[in-house]
Amino acid sequence: MPPSSLFASLFASLLAGALLLAAAVPAASAGSDLDRYRWKSRVLVIAAAADDPRAAAQMRIAEAAAPAMRERDLVVVRAIGEGREAAALRRRLGLPATGFRAVLVGKDGGAKLTAAEPIPAERLLATIDAMPMRREKAARPRN
Repeated sequence: MPPSSLFASLFASLLAGALLLAAAVPAASAGSDLDRYRWKSRVLVIAAAADDPRAAAQMRIAEAAAPAMRERDLVVVRAIGEGREAAALRRRLGLPATGFRAVLVGKDGGAKLTAAEPIPAERLLATIDAMPMRREKAARPRN
């Protein structure tokens, strides 16, 4: 095999490997977004197209309820647009590829509440307050 063909073959193999690795990293990253919160925080996932006004409405609800959300260990993760990370997060939660969804994920990593419209703060907080881990924490005396 001439050196130029050997080089071309090696280059093609390296390029293919790099592309496969690059394709795998965002999916792992999106999955780890939720994994890093497991047993530490509850997560409100907002999945929507970049121009969906319901995503902005859900963010406004979250911002207005920020103190109560902090008290309940609730963080927001956005899966906005059609990128790989957003798509991977949608797949992981079993959501449709398009359209708005708000998902409350418990500390155990399971979806506790899913809605096709923004979830009012009162409903989010009441759902969390009914969770066993939250009730247990609320029952403990504060120091």
